Amino acid sequence: MATKTKSTERPSGLSAEDAATVIEILQERLNAYNDLHLTLKHVHWNVVGPSFIGVHEMIDPEVDRVRLSADAVAERIATLGGSPRGTVGAITKTRDWADYPLGRALVPDHLAAIDREYDRVIADNRAAMDALEDADLVTQDLLIGQTGALEKFQWFVRAHLETAAK
Repeated sequence: MATKTKSTERPSGLSAEDAATVIEILQERLNAYNDLHLTLKHVHWNVVGPSFIGVHEMIDPEVDRVRLSADAVAERIATLGGSPRGTVGAITKTRDWADYPLGRALVPDHLAAIDREYDRVIADNRAAMDALEDADLVTQDLLIGQTGALEKFQWFVRAHLETAAK
């Protein structure tokens, strides 16, 4: 449920209704980013096999980028007069996706699973960007930049999955 905002708690020119809509959209993105950075760290700890070290070391900078995205989204919620919820309970209460399926597993298995996670997060970001078109272009711009960074990392993941057989 979106937090009601007073006119002094949100940027000028943004209606209370639009602010509430944007806050709700951003809370969903915050939940997704928090889940994603925890998932990526889980993969970092559990990936094994050939190419282990390259993938292990590739993941940590992405964890940091996703955490920074979560922070930017949470700060945008606060800027709009909302109260960002960054708890595990907030994630699990609204999460409509399955938990990451793998524990200790080989590089290709984790990369394929990460690719699917990125498909979901990126698709949801694009839907959020569309929903923000008439509500708040500043927030839409924030998500555009974050989505570009997610797509770049997904490209890295997919490059690792390429085989000579293609």
